[in-house]
Parts: sequence; C-alpha cells; structure tokens
Amino acid sequence: MRGAHLLPLTLLVSIAHGIGLEDKMGPLGHLVLDVPEATPVPYAIYKFKSAVEGVSSYHISGETEGKISVSSDGWLFLEHPLEWSPEKNHHLDIEARSADGETLDGPYSVVLQVVDVNNNAPVFAENQYSGRVREHSPAGVPFIQVFATDADDPNTLNAQLRFSIVNQIPNPGNVFYFGINPDTAEIFITEEGAEFLRARPTVSYSRGEVRGSPQVLKKKFEDYCTPRNNIPLENNPFYTCIERAERREVNLLQDPDYALIVRAEDLRGGAPNALSSTTRVNIAIIQNLWVSPGTITIKENFEAEYPMYLATMRANDPTALYRLVQKERFFFPFTINQDGEIHVTTPLDREQKNMYTLVVIAEDAQGVELEKPMEIHVQVEDENDNPPVCDKAVFEVQENEPIGNPVGVLPAHDNDEEGTLNSFLDYTLLSQMPPKPFGNMFTINQNNGEIKVLNKNFQRKEVPQYELTISVTDRVHTTECKAIIKVIDINNKIPVFEKKDYGTHSVPELAEVGTTLLTIKATDEDDPGTGSSKVEYHITAGDPHNLVAIEVDEATGEGRVYIARPLDYELQNVFNLQIDARNPEPLIAGLEYNENATTFVVIQLVDVDEPPEFEVDTLNVNVPENITVGTIIMIAEAKDPEGKTIKFKMEGDEHNWLELDADSGELKTKAALDRETIEQISLTIITYETEGDKQEAEMKVNINLLDVNDNYPKLQKTQGFICVQDMAPLTLTAVDKDADPYGEPFTFSINRKSPNFEIKPLDGTSVHLILKKKPPSDLNTTIPINIKDNAGMGITQKFDVHICNCTKLGYCYIEPGAHSWKLGMSSTIGILAGIFGFLILFLIIVFYRIKKNGQQSPAVPEESKAML
Repeated sequence: MRGAHLLPLTLLVSIAHGIGLEDKMGPLGHLVLDVPEATPVPYAIYKFKSAVEGVSSYHISGETEGKISVSSDGWLFLEHPLEWSPEKNHHLDIEARSADGETLDGPYSVVLQVVDVNNNAPVFAENQYSGRVREHSPAGVPFIQVFATDADDPNTLNAQLRFSIVNQIPNPGNVFYFGINPDTAEIFITEEGAEFLRARPTVSYSRGEVRGSPQVLKKKFEDYCTPRNNIPLENNPFYTCIERAERREVNLLQDPDYALIVRAEDLRGGAPNALSSTTRVNIAIIQNLWVSPGTITIKENFEAEYPMYLATMRANDPTALYRLVQKERFFFPFTINQDGEIHVTTPLDREQKNMYTLVVIAEDAQGVELEKPMEIHVQVEDENDNPPVCDKAVFEVQENEPIGNPVGVLPAHDNDEEGTLNSFLDYTLLSQMPPKPFGNMFTINQNNGEIKVLNKNFQRKEVPQYELTISVTDRVHTTECKAIIKVIDINNKIPVFEKKDYGTHSVPELAEVGTTLLTIKATDEDDPGTGSSKVEYHITAGDPHNLVAIEVDEATGEGRVYIARPLDYELQNVFNLQIDARNPEPLIAGLEYNENATTFVVIQLVDVDEPPEFEVDTLNVNVPENITVGTIIMIAEAKDPEGKTIKFKMEGDEHNWLELDADSGELKTKAALDRETIEQISLTIITYETEGDKQEAEMKVNINLLDVNDNYPKLQKTQGFICVQDMAPLTLTAVDKDADPYGEPFTFSINRKSPNFEIKPLDGTSVHLILKKKPPSDLNTTIPINIKDNAGMGITQKFDVHICNCTKLGYCYIEPGAHSWKLGMSSTIGILAGIFGFLILFLIIVFYRIKKNGQQSPAVPEESKAML
C-alpha cells in the first residue's frame, strides 16, 4: 500500500523538478542515484522493475540508517530526510524475492549520493576583527584579512563565498576609504583613502627621547597642550594631555577611527536564495611619519654655505638609523645624518645632471629595514649660464634669386633648459661683406634665425660670395656668428645625355639584387659644383613595380642602373625604361627640359626554370586522434612559376598512417591514429615538376594529434598478499595513457559494499586497500575495483588478495607438498626390505662356497699348493 501512495508523490516531485516519470523508473540493476539533501518525506527516489517472473516483493539492505525503504512494488523512497556530509554515500543492496522469500533477482548494488543544498549560512571565524593602517599608505595594499567558512559542499557554489563591505562608519561624503577583495577577503585602502585618511594627533618621540621621562613629558606638554595654562607642573603630575595621548596609543583598537561591516555571501553573491552573515572590522589610523617631502628643487650654481639643508626624513621608529643610496653611478653630493636631515654638499650644475634620485633607508642597528625605502627626487632648476653656440653655416643663392626667397636658417643653440627664456634666442644681422651692390642684400628673422633675400641683382662675377655677421643673444649672453652665402650661376642650361638610346641589355631572371645593368651619363654646362650643374636621374616609365633604381656617382656624375628588388620573369620580362636627367635647382623662367635630357634603355630578362613554390614553408595541423579513416587532413597548395605540371609526394610517415594524393595534394588518413604511440607526426611534403629539370620544393608539416578519451585506467598489479600479523594496506596504482583532462586523477571504488575491505585515496593515481578485520584463517579473495579517469571513463577490474600468516621475512608461509619424484612410506619400506634380502642371500652364498672349499683341501694338498 505504501508504494501505491508514493505514485502521486512521485508525480508531484517530477512536475516540480521538470522530470518525466519515465526518468524515475528502470530495470533492477546496479545504479548510482542522486538524492537532494533535506527533502520533504516521504520522497520517492526510483522505481525498480525486475525482468524475472514471479517477483512479489523487493528487499533492501545496507546503509539505510532507518531512513531508506523500498515498497513491495519496487519504489525506493525516503522515510526521513538525508543530510549531506563530505564523502558520505549510502551503499545499498536490492533484490527481488518470490512470495515465499526466495531471492529471484539480485542482489544489486545501489549507491545513493546525497546532493548538497544551500542550507548553511557562512560563519566568520571571529565576531569582530581589529586592524591598524598607517596614514599615507599606498592604495590597494592589504593590511587585514577576515575569514569565513560555509558548511555546505565545498565543491559547489553553496560554499563559494564572496565578500563585500556593507557599510563604513563614519562615511564622510558617502566615499568609501576601504575596499575588500571579493575572493580573498583582504581589506585595503582605496585611492580616496590613500588621499584623505589622517590619524588623530598623537605624541611622537625623536631619537634619544625616553618615553615617560619627566623631562620629555614636560617638553611634550609644552609642544602639544596648547594654549598653555598657568598651572605649576607640580600640581599636574600626570600631564593629563600626554596621558590621554599615550592611552590612545595603547588602546587604539578599543576606540577605532572607522568600523566596517563586512558581509560574506554564498552562491558567489547575488542569487535570490543566497545566505549571508556579517562581521565588524575596527580600524585605527596610525600616524605615519615616514612621508616623502615631495620633489625638492635647487637652483644650479646656488650660492650658499655648504653642506646646505634640504629636508628631514622621520621614521616611525625613533631609534631608526638612516643612510642614502644613489640609483645611478654618478657624482652624488648628498648626505644624511642620524636625525634624518638631508644635505647637499656642493653647488649643482643642471647641464651636468638635471635630476637626482635619492633613496632613503631607515634601519635598526642590525641593518634590518624598519620602513620601505623612500625615493626623493631633487630637481635642479636652470640658470642662464650658457651662451648661444653657432655651427658652420654655408648657403647658396642664384644670380636671379627672387626677393623673399629663403636662403637658410642659422644653426644656433643654447645649452640652457629647452623651452625656457634661458634658451630663447634673438637674431640680429650686424653686417654684410662686401656691401655690393647694396649693403642690405639679406634679412634675418629675429625669432628663428631664417635668412631671406632682401634685394636682387646678384652678380657672381662681381661678388662670388657674401659673409654675414649675425648677433645671437639669450638676453644675458651674446655670441657673434658667421654665415657664408655663395652666389651660384643661374640654371640656364639643361642636362644632356651622352646617348639618347642605350640599346638593349639582357640579365638573368635570378640575378642578385644590386647587380649593375649599365652606366649612363648626362652633363650640364652650368657652373660646376652648384645645384645648377648637379644631375639627378629619374626612371619615369617602364618600371611600374620599382624593381630598378639609379645610383649617382658624385665625383663623375655617372648613373649606375642596378637591380633594386628581385626580378620575376612571370611578373615582367621586358623593361622599356625612360630615364630623365634633372637639376635640383629650378631652371630659369622660359627654359624647359627637352628630349636631350631624356634617354631610353631596354632591359630584357632571360627566363630561368624556377622550382615550384608552396604557399607556406611550414604548416601546423591539429587533428583528433579518433578522426575517421579516409578523412582529408589538409591540402598542399603549391604552384610552378612557369606553369608546369607538378605532383606531390611525402616523407616521414613512419607508422604508415597517411596517404597523399600525388595530383591534388590531399593528405588523408588510411589507418587509425594513436596519440599514445606518438603525439606529433612530422612530415616533409615535396612538390616536383613532371618535366624539364623536375625541380623540387619542400614544405614541413607538423600534425599534432589531439587526445581523446580512448584509454581507461588499468591496474599495474592485479594481485597481492596481506600478512595478518600487521595487516599493512596494499597500494593499488593505475595508469592511463591519455593526457589531461582524460587521465589522472583517478577515482577508485569497490563495486559492492565490503565489510572486510575499504579504500582510502593516496594520490591521483594510487589508493590504499585496507583489510578492516582479521579473518579466522588464510583466505584467498577477489575484490572488484572500479577505476574511473578524470572524465569519468573506467571499468571494474579484479584484484586478487591472499590473506595469510607470514614468515619472519614478511612472505606467506607455504606448507611443503608432495613432489612427483619423492616416494611414499610404503614404497620406501619395500625397497629397503628388498635390499636387505639381497644382502642376506649374498652372504649365504659366500658362506657356502667357503665351507665347501674347506672340506676339499685335505684330499688334494698338492693342488692347493699349486693354487697358492
């Protein structure tokens, strides 16, 4: 009847969980079932149906704990809720019986796995935490950590916690000065906290000051208790102001500056059914004397008494000793004394070094650092102590140079700091020599030193060059600079080529880059050594891919036509080059370049049979090891520059797993691949011409075999013995040829619940097989052990165990047995009796012969003598 009542319940559970009724029914057999923790009861788990005829009821045994039952029609159900606990499963045996109680089917092993539900809230290790942090501490550095645990299954989200700060008291401006790592629960200062957190005023002590000394307290009273009251010190023996400050220092956490409410929430936070709890974190802000003074600025060449004081560094420990460390190997004119006072020992020069980095170390007498090393930057400010400097200046103007044309910029500079008034230069034209035809043929820009033409009518025959004297000043220092301006002939002649056509030239297709093809030359009748007579060569037609270039010999004016980039017969086999000669200076008005400044040349490429080419030199291919035989892995892509027919072949297939189509380049599998045999197949695919020189090209192909779960863990040993004297556990080790994630760690289990044996994990590949109780006599038994890999694949394997008394050496004692070559007791007695009888017979015959010879001796004495 109970089973009949469970059917409606099963329907309700199935509907609630979206499970079809057929999912909760099945044949009687070995099974592993999941059961939610703390379910309402009665709770239907599964209905078994035996295939054997005549079954009238089902029976259950094992770890029921009085909570698990089975109905007569096969419904397995809970009478009381189950609770989850680590590594806790219920191992049951179910069998089908006849009406008279005879077992018809089974027993079968059924394992109930209790599935955890989120019914435990996080619990903090402490109800209240306390921490200290110094003001000016860097943001993001943890200074305290809270801890919480959750009793739910740690392998599920039910126990995965996320931490957050719910509130900060006080919270000025609704700005959080503290943050928390949501995963590790480490609390740190935020950027705002690093900027705004300040400690309450307190008493600090310097080197040599004894805490509690009346003289020191008197001084502290005068320093901190202001305004001063006219109270004699004798009437104020406790110096209440100092006492209060001291008490604050001692009981800082009982009077926190900030209190944080920290929440721990499971299900990683945010889920509707997440559970949470909070704790309080008291935080005191401690005064931090170890603070950088910021960048220190010093004027270079500053006149003062040296050593000159710069700044004071104060460690939080008054006994600290100080020293300076320099970061660069350079002149280091800085010192620090025992009170942390930093001095510079000599005037500084910005042009020698404009920034110094001092590293201040605070340590105790044993050299142990008391504070994090502090970097201090010393900036050397510029002083206008460098005059302007001019470089050599030579420029050119043509005879017909128009007014306003630029001539050049006077190269002048100042070594003072760039971008300041100390390096800002003014330019003034002082004189022009010779002053012909006018005294003001040029002008100069006051701000940038650019020289321009102010008058015209330059005559090279009259004045071949001018010398300008220019004043350059930074308003403190002034330098006179010279500029030479050469007058050059006007460009009234065009370049003329020696040949208008340089004919046809042949070159092999594979000629090296840089190879000279021919030499050309054009001459110009303008004034030698000027821009008007200088010739430049330009290829203006016939080379669309810029494979050819021209280099000019400045001494002879010749142009070397050479190969600038690799030639390709299939790309372009004839170059009909047009080469123009030009001057860098513009021609005079009305004069233009004509055909005399242009020449032609033909470059013909001689075709060379080139080998085929692959699209890539190396190809990496990833292939699952269980790929279907006959699948195309890749296609080799190659072509022949001359368009010849090519074929393919391969080398390196040591296992004969692959085949390559010689015509298409398709690479297929012709046998099953096995990553456990080899993880990478390295091939060389060769393409070759089928005609002519039959040239070849190679491509490297690396085929990486991707692992699939095609191996199960196997026991390394399938038998062992246990001595009943100490019952030491046996170590079972399995191996799996697959790689991660299909290999270890392995899961070991005994198929049926065993009263005598249990398994305890040792590592990812081994377990201990433990004999729980000593058998009454020697025993040989076989244990079915199920081993699964990390992906859940595995089989049940037999392990034979011999339980025995052991020798002193630790081996099983084996009683000697009868051997085929040994005789039994009756056989041994028979053989001994036969031997004994033979000996008696032999003695009788000997005795008889001796007696007979004695009787015959008196009758024939002569014969006896003769015999003797």
